Parts: sequence; C-alpha cells; structure tokens
Amino acid sequence: MSRDRKNRPLPEPYRIKVVEPIKMLTRAERERCIVEAGFNTFLLRSEDVYIDLLTDSGTNAMSDHMWAGMMMGDEAYAGSRNFEHLVTAMQSVYGYRYLVPTHQGRGAEHIMSQCLIKQGQYVPGNMYFTTTRLHQEKAGATFVDVIVDEAHDPQSQFQFKGNVDLEKVKQLVAKVGADKVAYISIAGTVNMAGGQPFSLANLREVRKYSLEKGIRIMLDATRVYENAMMIKMREPGNENRSVAEIVREIADLSDGCTISSKKDHLVNIGGFLAMNDEEFFTAAKGMVVQYEGLHTYGGMAGYSMEALARGIIEALSEDYLRHRLDQVRYLGTQLLEAGIPIVEPIGTHAIFLDARRFLPHLDQEQFPAQALAAALYVESGVRAMERGVVSAGRDSLTGQNRHPKLELVRLTIPRRVYTQSHFDVVADAVIDLYERRDTIGGLKMVFEPGELRFFQGRFEPL
Repeated sequence: MSRDRKNRPLPEPYRIKVVEPIKMLTRAERERCIVEAGFNTFLLRSEDVYIDLLTDSGTNAMSDHMWAGMMMGDEAYAGSRNFEHLVTAMQSVYGYRYLVPTHQGRGAEHIMSQCLIKQGQYVPGNMYFTTTRLHQEKAGATFVDVIVDEAHDPQSQFQFKGNVDLEKVKQLVAKVGADKVAYISIAGTVNMAGGQPFSLANLREVRKYSLEKGIRIMLDATRVYENAMMIKMREPGNENRSVAEIVREIADLSDGCTISSKKDHLVNIGGFLAMNDEEFFTAAKGMVVQYEGLHTYGGMAGYSMEALARGIIEALSEDYLRHRLDQVRYLGTQLLEAGIPIVEPIGTHAIFLDARRFLPHLDQEQFPAQALAAALYVESGVRAMERGVVSAGRDSLTGQNRHPKLELVRLTIPRRVYTQSHFDVVADAVIDLYERRDTIGGLKMVFEPGELRFFQGRFEPL
C-alpha cells in the first residue's frame, strides 16, 4: 500500500533505550488461541499477541526520569515522603486541596460512590463507563445519560461529542429534585463515545448551573490532559493557552475527581481521588483504610507513588501530547482513506471501528463487535477490545441485554510504545479484513459472569 507523506505522524519526541521482543504466531496458532480464550480478547495470553491494542491502561512506557524515581521509594507504612511528593504534584497541576491515593481508578470510583451517593439518588453523566456505572449502581444510584445526541452518532462531525446536554440535566432535576442528584459526572475524552472531548464552554455552562442548584461536579479526569490538548487544538480562544492552564481551569470548574493514573500519568499502576471538601476527604480516608490501604499509600508502593508524582508533571509536555494524538490520527486517517467505518471525528486515545457498519449482516444480539475483535486477532495477531452490547451488560430491572447505539471495536494506543511501522501493520490488517467482512460470523455467549461480563465472558461461533 502506498503511503501518503502528508499523513506521516510527527517524529517521536524521545529516544528508545530499552526494548521488549514480540513475536507473531502462525495463523493456525492464533486460531487455536482464540478458541481457548472463548473468543474474548481479554482472555488471550500477552505472549500470544503481536501488537497489543487492548487498552492504554497501565500499558504505557515510562521515562528514564520516572524509572529513576522508582529507585527512591520510601516504603514506610505511614507518612512516606513519596506520598508528600504525590500530593504536591497533584496540587500544583489540579489545585484540589486533598488527595486520597488508590491502587487505580476503580478504587477511587468505589470510594467516591460510597461517600457521595445515597440510596435512590441519580447520577447524570456524559455517557456511561463500565466500572463507573457499576460502582454508582452498587451504591444505590441510577445513572442517567445526559451526553449530547451527536455522541451516539459515529458519523457526526461534531467536534465536542463529550459535551453535556444541559437541557437533559435540567429535565432530570425538574423531575426528581436537586437533592436527588448525587453529583454530575463528567468524563474527559469520553471513552465509550470514541475518545471524544468536552469543550471548556460547555463545562463552564454546566458549572454555572450546578452552583445555582447546589450540585457537585465530579470529574473522571483520567484523560483530562488529552481533553485539554483537544481544547487547545479545536476550541477558539484557547489556541495560545498552555495545556497546563486548561487542565487547571477544568479542575477549578469541578469539586473533585477520580483518576486512573494508568492513562494520562503514564504509570503502570496507581490512581487517586481528589476533592476540596474536608468532610468528604475525612470520609474517603476512612474508606481507603478499609478497602485499599493506609491513607498515605492507598494500595501503592512508595516507588509507584514517586513514579506517579513525576508522571503528573512530565505528561503535561505539549510535544509529547501532540505526538500522542498524532499517532492516533495517523492510524485513523489510513482507515478513513480506505473506506473503513470508524467513529468520527478521530478522538484521543484510540480508533473505534464501527462494527454495525463493518458487519451489517450481523444482528446486535450476535455480538458483532466481539466477533470483529476476535477476527482481527486471528487475521493479524492484533488485540483490540469490544465496546458494544457485551460491555453494556444487562438492564438491572429487565435482565435483557442493553443495546447501545454504538457497537464498537476499540484499537487503543498505548503511550510511547509503538511506532509508525506498527500502525501500518494494524491498518493493513483492518483493511484486509474489511475486504473479507462477509466471512465473519456472529457469536453466542456460553459463559456470562454476573458483572462486567466483557472481562471474563466466553463465546462460541454461531
């Protein structure tokens, strides 16, 4: 395939000094592996994967500076100096008063949900995320999707599909009352919508309303750096601002956040819950001691907190962020030019194949995104993941499959891990598979765990 010089990504703003060998299995071996994994890419062994685009969570490459910090771990059970470094770094970037460390983002989601949600309340948010909604429901809340309608249309060219539709929030409040709304949940670069950002103008509007009604705004700030870079690139009036300034304003327009630092902050493990409310902080510290670890390590080793403290600062580099988003654009542009149906506009952390249009001959009950992810692995050794009816789970009242409008396969780009050549291989594999898409059959689920079934569910061909 000829390559468009104009589409070449920016050169990597780093040098490579350590490598990890990878290998390609034969097609027969990959066919055996996917059967053993129950046609679930989560159940494949890492060593059987050639290019791993399952997730960008904890799969990133740390820098020499971050690795050096891991040699300076203070592993005291209480009062580690690395915790103090972490607090200082968080406050300097986000400005929140308090920090509660957790082993990763879902630990922070659990604590926040238990502290802020009362039985029977509602949580409006800009589209659900799997673990976030589960923790909200376990705490007794009902999640209400208040994202703009464009987010559910993979072909819409709207630039800020992560925006909240404020009228939907107002309708909910008018129906149930402000006291029945635990908080407004706003995620940066909405994952389930295709890595789509919200705008600053939208967040300012939501903040004004939330203050009028006395309702908290809690961010899922896991990919807020990338959202801020999108704001700088797309939203008029922000092109001359630094990403650091935009991140700080986003945080200032909220009451706190949960973060999986395994994304923006480049570390392999870690996260935190941050807030300004002292009463919330006190309750959260009590929870973290029960479920994660002491309030000065929260499930992380001292050396992990030191790497995280350094990653918080390092990942604000705009050279790095431009290259990060440019790698995603490079892969997405190749697929668009070949006529592959993907979510548009191209988002931040992944390319999302639109399985509905890729496999129009499969009904959603035949799990087309799951089937497509499995077929891509067999075709190329590339591991992607399903983001459709399997991830959406079952309705808690009816027990029936939820049917999201978006039936997607996520090709997730780990940070500072793969090069242009790897993405050429991925693009060629997807294009070749698209040419033979009629040969891909549906699946049936033969094992379904009670919750978060996309992690452990098993399938067989129909």
